[in-house]
Formats: sequence, structure tokens, C-alpha cells
Amino acid sequence: MMTMVMTEMTISASRFKAECLALLDHVGRTGVPLVVTKHGKPVARVVAVEAPTPLVGSIEFHVSDEELMSPLESWNADGE
Repeated sequence: MMTMVMTEMTISASRFKAECLALLDHVGRTGVPLVVTKHGKPVARVVAVEAPTPLVGSIEFHVSDEELMSPLESWNADGE
């Protein structure tokens, strides 16, 4: 098994402003975080968004199909 080490890149705010779209593409493609600095001090970290967790299989049903399909016995729309 190979382990990939992701190191952070550091960039000045002025360079980030000038190259923002290309830098965002790079972070998204490589997963390498980007730290933006102002006057040499970190002010922001740009990280790739993780893929959302699929919802398939995440719900458990506690009612049977028969219970869902059975008619209501004493319900009346007029409230009587």
C-alpha cells in the first residue's frame, strides 16, 4: 500500500488574487491544501472539498410494506 503525503503550499494574498482560479483548480486536482498569507502571516487555508457521502443504504425502514399499503380503518375526512 502506498501512502501519499500532502504538504501545504503557501502563497501570498496578492499572488492568490492574481492566480485564484488556477490555484483553486490545482487544489481540487491534487488535494494539496493552500495557505494564503498576508505580510507573512497565515490568514486562510484553501482545501479540496470531500465527495459527499452517498445516501443509498443510509435509511432504515421500520414499517413493513404491508403496513404502508393497508387502508386506514376509522379515518373520516369530515372529522366525524
